[in-house]
Amino acid sequence: MDWIGLPLSIALALFMVPAGIRGLSDAGLVRQNYRGLSLAFPLGAVLATTSLIALAPLAFLDDRADVNLLDADLRRWITYLLGVAFLGFLDDALGQGASADTPRGWRGHARALREGRLSTGAIKAIGALALAAYVVSGRGLQAFDYLADVALLILTTNLFNLLDLRPGRAEKGLILLGAGLCLGAWTTDPLQLLGIFAGPVLVGMWFTLRERAMLGDTGSNLIGAIGGVWLLTTLGGDGRLIALAVVAALTIYGELRSISKAIESIPPLRSLDSLGRVDE
Repeated sequence: MDWIGLPLSIALALFMVPAGIRGLSDAGLVRQNYRGLSLAFPLGAVLATTSLIALAPLAFLDDRADVNLLDADLRRWITYLLGVAFLGFLDDALGQGASADTPRGWRGHARALREGRLSTGAIKAIGALALAAYVVSGRGLQAFDYLADVALLILTTNLFNLLDLRPGRAEKGLILLGAGLCLGAWTTDPLQLLGIFAGPVLVGMWFTLRERAMLGDTGSNLIGAIGGVWLLTTLGGDGRLIALAVVAALTIYGELRSISKAIESIPPLRSLDSLGRVDE
Protein backbone atom coordinates (compact mmCIF):
# COMPACT_ATOMS: atom_id res chain seq x y z
CA MET A 1 0.00 0.00 0.00
CA ASP A 2 2.98 2.33 -0.35
CA TRP A 3 1.17 3.96 -3.30
CA ILE A 4 -1.19 5.73 -0.90
CA GLY A 5 1.21 8.64 -0.31
CA LEU A 6 0.46 10.14 -3.73
CA PRO A 7 -3.35 10.42 -3.48
CA LEU A 8 -3.18 11.45 0.18
CA SER A 9 -0.70 14.24 -0.51
CA ILE A 10 -2.76 15.42 -3.50
CA ALA A 11 -5.89 15.55 -1.36
CA LEU A 12 -4.11 17.55 1.34
CA ALA A 13 -2.51 19.85 -1.24
CA LEU A 14 -5.92 20.78 -2.67
CA PHE A 15 -6.56 22.50 0.67
CA MET A 16 -3.05 23.39 1.82
CA VAL A 17 -1.68 25.00 -1.34
CA PRO A 18 -4.41 27.65 -1.83
CA ALA A 19 -4.36 28.40 1.90
CA GLY A 20 -0.57 28.63 1.86
CA ILE A 21 -0.59 31.01 -1.11
CA ARG A 22 -3.03 33.28 0.70
CA GLY A 23 -0.85 33.14 3.79
CA LEU A 24 2.27 34.09 1.85
CA SER A 25 0.49 36.98 0.16
CA ASP A 26 -1.07 38.24 3.40
CA ALA A 27 2.37 38.18 5.04
CA GLY A 28 3.81 40.26 2.20
CA LEU A 29 5.96 37.38 0.95
CA VAL A 30 5.79 38.17 -2.74
CA ARG A 31 8.27 38.60 -5.58
CA GLN A 32 8.02 39.83 -9.15
CA ASN A 33 8.07 37.23 -11.90
CA TYR A 34 9.51 37.59 -15.41
CA ARG A 35 6.51 39.67 -16.47
CA GLY A 36 6.75 42.02 -13.51
CA LEU A 37 3.75 40.58 -11.66
CA SER A 38 3.95 40.28 -7.87
CA LEU A 39 3.29 36.66 -6.89
CA ALA A 40 3.23 34.71 -3.61
CA PHE A 41 6.74 33.41 -2.93
CA PRO A 42 8.19 30.85 -2.28
CA LEU A 43 5.52 28.26 -3.08
CA GLY A 44 8.11 25.52 -2.55
CA ALA A 45 7.89 26.05 1.20
CA VAL A 46 4.16 25.28 1.06
CA LEU A 47 4.75 22.18 -1.07
CA ALA A 48 7.38 20.77 1.30
CA THR A 49 5.20 21.49 4.33
CA THR A 50 2.23 19.74 2.72
CA SER A 51 4.35 16.64 2.12
CA LEU A 52 5.40 16.59 5.77
CA ILE A 53 1.80 16.89 6.94
CA ALA A 54 0.89 13.93 4.74
CA LEU A 55 3.89 12.02 6.09
CA ALA A 56 2.83 12.32 9.74
CA PRO A 57 -0.15 9.90 9.79
CA LEU A 58 1.49 7.54 7.30
CA ALA A 59 4.64 7.23 9.41
CA PHE A 60 2.61 6.56 12.56
CA LEU A 61 0.39 3.94 10.96
CA ASP A 62 3.30 2.38 9.11
CA ASP A 63 5.03 1.69 12.43
CA ARG A 64 2.15 1.12 14.86
CA ALA A 65 -0.25 -0.76 12.56
CA ASP A 66 2.54 -2.68 10.83
CA VAL A 67 1.30 -1.84 7.34
CA ASN A 68 3.42 -0.85 4.34
CA LEU A 69 2.26 2.69 3.73
CA LEU A 70 5.72 4.10 3.01
CA ASP A 71 8.54 2.81 0.84
CA ALA A 72 11.39 1.75 3.12
CA ASP A 73 13.93 3.62 0.95
CA LEU A 74 12.18 6.92 1.70
CA ARG A 75 14.19 7.04 4.95
CA ARG A 76 17.37 7.43 2.92
CA TRP A 77 16.26 9.95 0.34
CA ILE A 78 14.04 12.23 2.43
CA THR A 79 17.17 13.71 4.00
CA TYR A 80 18.27 15.01 0.62
CA LEU A 81 14.84 16.25 -0.46
CA LEU A 82 14.19 18.27 2.68
CA GLY A 83 17.82 19.35 2.96
CA VAL A 84 18.03 20.91 -0.51
CA ALA A 85 14.56 22.43 -0.07
CA PHE A 86 15.85 24.12 3.09
CA LEU A 87 18.97 25.33 1.28
CA GLY A 88 16.74 26.74 -1.44
CA PHE A 89 14.60 28.46 1.18
CA LEU A 90 17.76 29.98 2.67
CA ASP A 91 18.63 31.36 -0.74
CA ASP A 92 15.07 32.64 -1.25
CA ALA A 93 15.01 34.32 2.15
CA LEU A 94 18.53 35.76 2.33
CA GLY A 95 19.55 36.02 -1.33
CA GLN A 96 19.79 39.34 -3.13
CA GLY A 97 16.99 38.66 -5.58
CA ALA A 98 17.65 39.49 -9.21
CA SER A 99 19.94 42.51 -8.89
CA ALA A 100 22.65 43.01 -11.47
CA ASP A 101 25.49 42.09 -9.13
CA THR A 102 23.85 38.91 -7.84
CA PRO A 103 26.01 35.86 -8.64
CA ARG A 104 24.21 33.56 -11.06
CA GLY A 105 25.05 30.00 -12.04
CA TRP A 106 28.01 27.99 -10.89
CA ARG A 107 30.45 30.31 -12.66
CA GLY A 108 28.99 33.32 -10.88
CA HIS A 109 29.18 31.69 -7.47
CA ALA A 110 32.75 30.51 -8.10
CA ARG A 111 33.72 34.04 -9.13
CA ALA A 112 32.13 35.41 -5.94
CA LEU A 113 34.16 32.96 -3.86
CA ARG A 114 37.37 34.05 -5.59
CA GLU A 115 36.47 37.64 -4.72
CA GLY A 116 36.02 36.72 -1.07
CA ARG A 117 32.20 36.77 -1.12
CA LEU A 118 30.21 33.75 0.05
CA SER A 119 26.84 33.99 -1.67
CA THR A 120 23.79 32.10 -0.51
CA GLY A 121 23.92 30.31 -3.86
CA ALA A 122 27.40 29.02 -3.04
CA ILE A 123 26.21 27.87 0.38
CA LYS A 124 23.36 26.08 -1.37
CA ALA A 125 25.74 24.34 -3.77
CA ILE A 126 28.15 23.25 -1.04
CA GLY A 127 25.29 22.04 1.15
CA ALA A 128 23.72 20.07 -1.70
CA LEU A 129 27.07 18.41 -2.39
CA ALA A 130 27.38 17.36 1.25
CA LEU A 131 23.82 16.03 1.34
CA ALA A 132 24.25 14.11 -1.92
CA ALA A 133 27.53 12.58 -0.74
CA TYR A 134 25.78 11.45 2.44
CA VAL A 135 22.60 9.91 1.01
CA VAL A 136 24.39 8.11 -1.83
CA SER A 137 26.88 6.53 0.58
CA GLY A 138 26.40 3.10 2.12
CA ARG A 139 25.01 1.48 -1.04
CA GLY A 140 28.02 -0.71 -1.74
CA LEU A 141 29.10 1.20 -4.85
CA GLN A 142 32.56 1.26 -6.34
CA ALA A 143 34.34 4.61 -6.13
CA PHE A 144 33.60 5.65 -9.71
CA ASP A 145 29.92 4.67 -9.49
CA TYR A 146 29.59 6.47 -6.17
CA LEU A 147 31.02 9.71 -7.55
CA ALA A 148 28.90 9.39 -10.70
CA ASP A 149 25.71 8.97 -8.66
CA VAL A 150 26.57 11.94 -6.46
CA ALA A 151 27.15 14.03 -9.58
CA LEU A 152 23.90 12.86 -11.16
CA LEU A 153 21.90 13.79 -8.07
CA ILE A 154 23.47 17.24 -7.75
CA LEU A 155 23.35 18.10 -11.44
CA THR A 156 19.72 17.00 -11.80
CA THR A 157 18.75 19.18 -8.86
CA ASN A 158 20.58 22.12 -10.42
CA LEU A 159 19.11 21.47 -13.87
CA PHE A 160 15.56 21.88 -12.61
CA ASN A 161 16.67 25.10 -10.96
CA LEU A 162 17.86 26.28 -14.38
CA LEU A 163 14.53 25.23 -15.92
CA ASP A 164 12.48 27.27 -13.46
CA LEU A 165 12.45 30.44 -15.53
CA ARG A 166 8.84 30.22 -16.74
CA PRO A 167 5.63 29.17 -14.96
CA GLY A 168 5.14 25.41 -14.84
CA ARG A 169 8.30 24.54 -16.76
CA ALA A 170 10.06 22.67 -13.93
CA GLU A 171 6.87 20.80 -13.01
CA LYS A 172 6.28 19.76 -16.63
CA GLY A 173 9.87 18.52 -16.80
CA LEU A 174 9.29 16.39 -13.71
CA ILE A 175 6.08 14.95 -15.15
CA LEU A 176 7.83 14.02 -18.40
CA LEU A 177 10.73 12.45 -16.50
CA GLY A 178 8.44 10.47 -14.21
CA ALA A 179 6.29 9.25 -17.10
CA GLY A 180 9.36 8.26 -19.11
CA LEU A 181 10.87 6.31 -16.22
CA CYS A 182 7.62 4.58 -15.28
CA LEU A 183 6.83 3.60 -18.87
CA GLY A 184 10.40 2.79 -19.81
CA ALA A 185 10.98 0.52 -16.81
CA TRP A 186 7.30 -0.51 -16.69
CA THR A 187 7.07 0.23 -12.99
CA THR A 188 5.32 2.56 -10.57
CA ASP A 189 8.22 2.47 -8.11
CA PRO A 190 9.09 6.18 -8.55
CA LEU A 191 5.56 7.20 -7.56
CA GLN A 192 5.49 4.76 -4.67
CA LEU A 193 8.81 6.05 -3.37
CA LEU A 194 8.27 9.81 -3.66
CA GLY A 195 4.57 10.17 -4.43
CA ILE A 196 4.14 11.96 -1.11
CA PHE A 197 6.34 14.77 -2.49
CA ALA A 198 5.21 14.61 -6.12
CA GLY A 199 1.52 15.06 -5.23
CA PRO A 200 1.79 18.64 -3.92
CA VAL A 201 3.98 19.55 -6.90
CA LEU A 202 1.19 18.47 -9.28
CA VAL A 203 -1.36 20.58 -7.42
CA GLY A 204 1.02 23.53 -7.13
CA MET A 205 1.58 23.53 -10.88
CA TRP A 206 -1.95 24.86 -11.42
CA PHE A 207 -1.12 27.92 -9.34
CA THR A 208 2.28 28.56 -10.93
CA LEU A 209 0.76 28.26 -14.40
CA ARG A 210 -2.00 30.70 -13.44
CA GLU A 211 0.68 33.06 -12.10
CA ARG A 212 -0.62 33.08 -8.56
CA ALA A 213 2.65 31.88 -6.99
CA MET A 214 6.32 31.23 -7.75
CA LEU A 215 8.22 28.10 -6.74
CA GLY A 216 11.39 29.89 -5.69
CA ASP A 217 14.61 27.94 -5.23
CA THR A 218 12.81 26.09 -2.43
CA GLY A 219 10.43 24.57 -4.94
CA SER A 220 12.78 24.08 -7.87
CA ASN A 221 15.33 22.40 -5.59
CA LEU A 222 12.65 20.09 -4.25
CA ILE A 223 11.47 19.20 -7.75
CA GLY A 224 15.04 18.65 -8.94
CA ALA A 225 15.73 16.42 -5.94
CA ILE A 226 12.68 14.31 -6.77
CA GLY A 227 13.89 13.95 -10.35
CA GLY A 228 17.43 13.07 -9.27
CA VAL A 229 16.30 10.41 -6.82
CA TRP A 230 13.98 8.95 -9.44
CA LEU A 231 16.91 8.58 -11.85
CA LEU A 232 19.13 6.98 -9.21
CA THR A 233 16.54 4.50 -8.00
CA THR A 234 14.97 3.51 -11.34
CA LEU A 235 17.91 3.24 -13.76
CA GLY A 236 20.62 0.60 -13.79
CA GLY A 237 24.33 1.41 -13.77
CA ASP A 238 24.67 2.07 -17.51
CA GLY A 239 21.41 3.99 -17.58
CA ARG A 240 22.58 6.28 -14.80
CA LEU A 241 25.81 7.02 -16.66
CA ILE A 242 23.84 7.91 -19.80
CA ALA A 243 21.54 10.10 -17.70
CA LEU A 244 24.58 11.79 -16.16
CA ALA A 245 25.98 12.60 -19.60
CA VAL A 246 22.64 14.05 -20.74
CA VAL A 247 22.09 16.07 -17.56
CA ALA A 248 25.68 17.34 -17.61
CA ALA A 249 25.34 18.45 -21.24
CA LEU A 250 22.07 20.26 -20.51
CA THR A 251 23.59 21.90 -17.44
CA ILE A 252 26.59 23.16 -19.39
CA TYR A 253 24.29 24.48 -22.09
CA GLY A 254 22.13 26.20 -19.48
CA GLU A 255 25.19 27.84 -17.94
CA LEU A 256 26.47 29.13 -21.28
CA ARG A 257 23.30 29.74 -23.27
CA SER A 258 19.63 30.57 -22.73
CA ILE A 259 17.41 27.53 -22.21
CA SER A 260 14.35 29.72 -22.75
CA LYS A 261 15.60 30.82 -26.19
CA ALA A 262 16.36 27.22 -27.13
CA ILE A 263 12.85 26.13 -26.17
CA GLU A 264 11.33 29.03 -28.09
CA SER A 265 13.23 27.99 -31.22
CA ILE A 266 11.76 24.46 -31.28
CA PRO A 267 8.00 24.50 -32.05
CA PRO A 268 7.00 21.28 -30.19
CA LEU A 269 8.90 22.37 -27.08
CA ARG A 270 7.50 25.88 -27.36
CA SER A 271 3.95 24.53 -27.50
CA LEU A 272 4.50 22.23 -24.52
CA ASP A 273 6.21 24.98 -22.55
CA SER A 274 3.35 27.45 -23.10
CA LEU A 275 0.60 24.90 -22.45
CA GLY A 276 -1.66 26.14 -19.67
CA ARG A 277 0.11 29.46 -19.10
CA VAL A 278 -2.08 32.55 -18.81
CA ASP A 279 0.26 34.72 -20.87
CA GLU A 280 -0.16 32.59 -23.98
